[in-house]
Amino acid sequence: MPQLLVELFSEEIPARMQRRAAEDFQRLTEDRLKAAGLAYEAARSYVTPRRLALVVEGLPAAQPDVSEERKGPRVGSPDAAVQGFLRGAGVASLDQCEERDTGKGVFYFAIIKKSGRPTAEVLPDLLREVVTGFPWPKSMRFPAAGFRWVRPLTSAICLFDGKVVPIPLDGIPVGDTTQGHRFLAPGAITVKDFADYQAKLSQASVLLDPEDRRKTIASGLAAAAAKVQVTVKPDQGLLDEVMGLVEFPVVLTGSIDQDFMDLPSEVLTTSMRAHQKYFACLDGKGALAPYFLVVANVRTDDGGKAIVAGNERVLRARLSDARFFWDQDRKAKLESRVPKLVERIFHASLGTLEDKISRMQGLVKAIAPAIPGCDAAEAQRAALLCKADLSSGMVGEFPDLQGVMGRYYARADGESAAVAEAIREHYSPLGPQDACPSAPVSVAVALADKIDTLAGFFGIGETPTGSKDPFALRRAALGVIRIILENKLRLPLLSIFEQAAGLSGAHIKVKAGAPRDTARLLLDFFAERLKVHLKEQGVRHDLIAAIFALGDEDDLVRLLARVSALDGFLKSDDGANLLVAYRRASNIVRIEERKDGKAHDGAPDAARFVEPAESALAERLADVQKLSGNSLGQEAFNDAMGSLATLREPVDEFFTRVTVNSEDEGLRANRLRLLWGIRNTLNKIADFSQIEG
Repeated sequence: MPQLLVELFSEEIPARMQRRAAEDFQRLTEDRLKAAGLAYEAARSYVTPRRLALVVEGLPAAQPDVSEERKGPRVGSPDAAVQGFLRGAGVASLDQCEERDTGKGVFYFAIIKKSGRPTAEVLPDLLREVVTGFPWPKSMRFPAAGFRWVRPLTSAICLFDGKVVPIPLDGIPVGDTTQGHRFLAPGAITVKDFADYQAKLSQASVLLDPEDRRKTIASGLAAAAAKVQVTVKPDQGLLDEVMGLVEFPVVLTGSIDQDFMDLPSEVLTTSMRAHQKYFACLDGKGALAPYFLVVANVRTDDGGKAIVAGNERVLRARLSDARFFWDQDRKAKLESRVPKLVERIFHASLGTLEDKISRMQGLVKAIAPAIPGCDAAEAQRAALLCKADLSSGMVGEFPDLQGVMGRYYARADGESAAVAEAIREHYSPLGPQDACPSAPVSVAVALADKIDTLAGFFGIGETPTGSKDPFALRRAALGVIRIILENKLRLPLLSIFEQAAGLSGAHIKVKAGAPRDTARLLLDFFAERLKVHLKEQGVRHDLIAAIFALGDEDDLVRLLARVSALDGFLKSDDGANLLVAYRRASNIVRIEERKDGKAHDGAPDAARFVEPAESALAERLADVQKLSGNSLGQEAFNDAMGSLATLREPVDEFFTRVTVNSEDEGLRANRLRLLWGIRNTLNKIADFSQIEG
């Protein structure tokens, strides 16, 4: 069956956008092919720095024929109605219609048959829709076309069954021609199908498949490192990026001047990675080795010597700057840089970074008692100094080193190891793969930093909406959750949030919400973030909601213990049946309260019990309330669930033996209060109305 080959050739596509672009190209094309009724066997997309390519195998030569059935007027209807139906259906006469008895009379039915269009006629408009509607994160206008693209498009290939299909792309030429490597094979290449296209690109020094480039780079790095008896420092992110910068990868080895090897290793690796995209090397002891690996996009006659020399020269200049900043920064104590934070705005409505560290000092004082082994004085000292390196020359040149350089400068000033590590770790975790701090002082400062940010932005109404989260508040909340759970901290979040909101209020430049209101909003936000965080661990979101709904649970470690106990209880027969009984009781009470216009709450009157099942249920409810209350107070949550299990038999017996809606109004009201008691007793353990299934 025919094959479709499409290539969109452009100026360099940013590496960070390439993988998503290839996925979008395939997805959009597949969706439109399916909508057009064009089935296919397989589709594959490819991307290099200068081209997006797609091959679709097994397309039909034409769309399938389709028939449409349209119901008309009743047989015997006035001629005007019949003629209107024929015109609307595009049918010449009633001879082309069928008469059918629908059970409600005999009606005319028109069968409209449409022949499928040749695929070659469908593709031009279909593919133009794909190109002009492409969802680039950022795009630009360019003279050759009236639509936007990530970089100027210069040409396109569109071949169906070996023949050119002219996609209408304004002034962009569409045919069977592409180009090879920009430097190694810049001439035009004419292709006839995908196999020919891939083979000729390979001959023209272009590796079309990103995975082929990845493997070539990885093996080249390993081989180059082995030649100088070192290993490559693992860096998957850099490998992914470099893969999108080259079409013909060639790995070369350069040297770092020994004079720079006494700089902090983070300075060396950041200088190499962030600006030059070099891979760092490690010696046999795991220390940084005086070599770097660079992936060039060209093969040269001199074996890359000129390229290596140029890169060594550039790196030497960057490291000379780093050396200058390193020497200059250490001439002033880190604490002397704190006053300069008044010049840095944290947020227009939340004051300066000096304001922020002042709030953080207040917060760590409140947080420290909940962290075993945390010295409150050291935590406050670390909070004071944690942002000071932002005023240093090194961090000004290399922003990624914030915190890292603060640690080095703090140690040089004689600060304690705990304070220095807290300065480095207080930004962590930066993402789901980043490690959480575990040292007590580091934990306190990291929590204070993130909670202050959350309380401040929630206080001024800058909360995340939909997919928009410009201040990364979701990430900050997940960071707090991870730090608490991984360190098993018994932190009363509502109280801490309220204190943080109160501290923010002193610096907020706009009218803020009351601290208690802000704290409640934050706790609700954390409930949603906790559901997301625990979803992959198989923890049910409705059970988390059931505990949070109690309104007094803000200790995440205790909350998860309650959720675990609740989950185990609901998986038992007693728990599953009691959940059904809870819903039955709740529904009856709700319906009757709505009918009566009043609540049926409070303790039932034992003197009005008629059936033994009523007395048995009331006695068991009283016992369970006492037992579960004691168990909850001792955080023996499994015991609390065990006491609930004893309700199953008297509840089942009550529903079997007792008619709630008695004709005696007093008896009916008393029995409704018994049902209210079932709901009330269970809701002290968890809000069972939140539980699904």
